[in-house]
Amino acid sequence: MELKLARTSLNATPKGIRLEDIEENLDKKSIFYFDKDNSHKDLKNLIEYFEDQGYSVYMREVKHGLNESDYIYEIHIVN
Repeated sequence: MELKLARTSLNATPKGIRLEDIEENLDKKSIFYFDKDNSHKDLKNLIEYFEDQGYSVYMREVKHGLNESDYIYEIHIVN
């Protein structure tokens, strides 16, 4: 499964990241920011995958503007 990381600017296209790449980087960082273009189903699958691996996973929406559509997803993956 491939998810889209949060954009670095408004006009940029989001970069993709695979589940395996996230798992490999968990020893370096535990907070990931994902773009609003990801489906809720894919994010729930991400959470379930890491919970099945024994991790605690927390997700929240982070608003970064006044519009309702100005948000990203912040996901913490803790061992």
